[in-house]
Amino acid sequence: MDILKLFVALVFGYLLGSLNTAVIVGKIYGMDIRNHGSKSAGLTNTLRTLGKAAAVFVLLGDILKGIISCLIGLLLGVYFYSGGAMDSVSLLVAGAGAVIGHNWPIYFRFKGGKGALTAVAVLFMIDWVMGLLCLGFFVIIIALTRYVSLGTILATMLIAAISFIPVFGHTLYVTIFVCLLALMVIVRHRENIQRLLSGTENKLTF
Repeated sequence: MDILKLFVALVFGYLLGSLNTAVIVGKIYGMDIRNHGSKSAGLTNTLRTLGKAAAVFVLLGDILKGIISCLIGLLLGVYFYSGGAMDSVSLLVAGAGAVIGHNWPIYFRFKGGKGALTAVAVLFMIDWVMGLLCLGFFVIIIALTRYVSLGTILATMLIAAISFIPVFGHTLYVTIFVCLLALMVIVRHRENIQRLLSGTENKLTF
């Protein structure tokens, strides 16, 4: 029965994650966001290509689908030990499904975004302290460098590193899950990493 629940969590998470907000908002504006700017179906490219109003919808949509996926996982109620959010394997599976769906959406020919925003929403659902640390570090890096991609990559690496620190009280399963999320986000940013190394990455203008 638990295996069936985990399968349902993964499928629901993936289908919700596949509702790529940037692609949907872009189509409302009469364009495919994946053919403009950096060609990424995410928040930063939406902001640069379509403006602030469109970016707000993408921001809310990407966060909400991560939260809703995790809530579905919680309702399915498959736990490792104590019954807390950090012990909910169905939450972890649904959250992973949401990030995978965002990156490779079934509705949009598996061509999606980079998963960072949805991953942060999932992280907040698992451990809000780690979520705040991730967000704070991300903001600091962007304020100092104006590189959104660099902030995302470094914040992701930081969270993967501190997930091993015992004071947070994470199970091994949560640590593995966070590391897999970080790996997914970094792999999706490989082109940004190349541009950062070559000095051709676009900076965020305030």
